[in-house]
Amino acid sequence: VLVDELAHTNLPGSRHEKRFQDVKELLDAGISVLTTLNIQHIESAVDVVYQITGVRQQETVPDHILELAGEIEVVDVSPEALQQRLAEGKVYVPDKAKQAMHRFFRRGNLLALRELALRYAARRIDKDMRSYMQRKTIAGPWRAGARIMACVRPDGNAEGLVRVAHGLAADLDAPWYVVYVESPQASQASDPGRDALTRSFNLAEELGGKVVILPGTRIADTVLDFAHDKNVTLIIVGLSHQSRWHEFRQSSATADITRKAGPIHVLVVGDTDKTAGPVRSHEARAARQKWTSIVSPVALVGCAAAVCALLHRYISPSDVPLVMLLPVVFSSVLWGLVPGLISSATAIVAFDLFFVPPYFSFTIGDLKQYAPTFLIFIIVGVVTSLLEDTILRQETRGRQRERFVSTVYEFSHDLMAGRSLEENLNQATRDIAEAFNCDVAILIPDSHGVVAPRASIGNLQTLDDNAIGVATWTLNQGLPAGHGTETLSHIDWSFYPLIAHERAIGILGIQLHGESPSTPLEQRQLIDAFANILALFVARNVSS
Repeated sequence: VLVDELAHTNLPGSRHEKRFQDVKELLDAGISVLTTLNIQHIESAVDVVYQITGVRQQETVPDHILELAGEIEVVDVSPEALQQRLAEGKVYVPDKAKQAMHRFFRRGNLLALRELALRYAARRIDKDMRSYMQRKTIAGPWRAGARIMACVRPDGNAEGLVRVAHGLAADLDAPWYVVYVESPQASQASDPGRDALTRSFNLAEELGGKVVILPGTRIADTVLDFAHDKNVTLIIVGLSHQSRWHEFRQSSATADITRKAGPIHVLVVGDTDKTAGPVRSHEARAARQKWTSIVSPVALVGCAAAVCALLHRYISPSDVPLVMLLPVVFSSVLWGLVPGLISSATAIVAFDLFFVPPYFSFTIGDLKQYAPTFLIFIIVGVVTSLLEDTILRQETRGRQRERFVSTVYEFSHDLMAGRSLEENLNQATRDIAEAFNCDVAILIPDSHGVVAPRASIGNLQTLDDNAIGVATWTLNQGLPAGHGTETLSHIDWSFYPLIAHERAIGILGIQLHGESPSTPLEQRQLIDAFANILALFVARNVSS
C-alpha cells in the first residue's frame, strides 16, 4: 500500500488520530507500506528544527515508527533546485510558494534540514551495519558501555531533555532512562506542570526510553544513587530556574548533581523551548490573594493589641511582644507565607504605635532595644509558614499514596471474596466508579468474539454501537483506545484491554465526568492497576 504524508493528522472521527497509526495497523496485518516523510516531522528532531526555522512542528511521527522501516531512501536535491521547483509552482500554488521561499524554505534553512536528513540516514546505515556485523559475528570496534539518563521536572523543558537524551542514546547505541524524583516540593507544580511531565513520559516511551519515578526528599542524592545502581555514564539535566537569592540560600538540584557526580559526566541543557520554565501553582497564588487571607491576619493582630491595651496594668511590658507574636504564628499556620508576613508587618506597626515610647508615633526612642523584637516577628512568621507549608505538602502526598494503596488493596480483596462471578464483577464496577466518580462497564467477548457488557454501572446511553466498535478494536489490538488516548478519541468512553497470558481477554470501559482531554498521571496508574488485577480475575474465572 502507498500511503502519502506519514505525519498527517486524520479527520475527526477517523479510525485513528494519526496516519502513522494507520500504517502501524497495516504492518501488523502483514501488509507492506511505502510512505513519505519530511525530516522536520520526526519527533526527535522537533527541537533542532525549531531552533533552525523558528517553526515548531505540530504533526510529528515517533522515532519507533521509523525503526519499523525495512529500508529508508533519502530523496535529496540541492537547496537551489528545490527553490527552483517552488518558483515554477511544482510544490505550492504561486502565491503560497513565494511566501514559503521567504519563510520556511530559505536557503539557510534548507541547507540545515538537508544536513539533518543526511545525518539521520547515516546514523541508520551505521546501525544497520553494526547489526549485520553482530549477526555475522564479525569482529569490530563495538561501542559499548554507555548508559544515559535524563532528569526531568514539571516544566516546559522536560520534553526537550527527553529528545536530547534519545538523540545521544541513538548515536551511542546506548540504553537510556528518563528519571523523575517525586519529592515533597513536587506537589508545588500545578496541573500544567504535571501535564508537561506526563507528556515527557509518553514521549520517552514512544522513543524507546525507560521511565522511572523515584520517591525522595534529596533530589541529587536520589538521582545519583539510581545512576550508580544502573551504571549510568551520562546524566542530562536542565538549567536551574531558581532565583539567585534562592540559589544563594540553597543550591539547586542541578548544581548538587554536578558537584556530587564524581566520575559520571553531567550535561546541562539550556531551554529547548522559549516557554520553558517553572510552572507555578496559579491556584495557590490566587488563594493567597483572597481578601480573607489579608483581612484576617490584620484583625487578629488588632485583637491582640486590644487585649494588651486592656490588660496593660496586669501584664509586664516584656510580655506584650509574646502576646503580639500569637497572631503571627496563627496566621502563618492557617493561611501560609504571605498572610504570615502581613501579620508580622502589622504586629510590628501595632507594637511600635501603641507600646513603644513615644506612643502613637512611628518614632522609636531606643532602636537598639526594640530592633531584635521586630526581627523576631518577621523570623517567626516566615519560619512557621514555611514549616507548615512543607508539612501540608508531605501530608497531601502521603494521603494520595495511602489512598492509592488502600484502593488497590480493597479492590483486590473484593475480587477475592469468593462470591459468584457476576457479583464480583458488579462489585468491581462499583469500586472503580467510586474511585473515579465515573461510569464503568466491563466487557467480555462471548464464544463468537462479540463484545458486550458483562457488568456495568452509571449512564450507558453513550455506550452505543460506535463505542462497542472501539471496544472491539481494543480487544483485537490489545491497546487502549477512546477518550484521552490517541486512537479513536472522538468518543466519550475510554477502553483499556484486560491482558492475561499475553492476550486481551476483556475490556474495562470508563466514562469520566469532565472535559479533560487527557488522563492525569496518578489516575492512569490507578486505572492500569485495576485493569491488571481485573484481568487476572477474569482469566481465572471466565472460560475462553
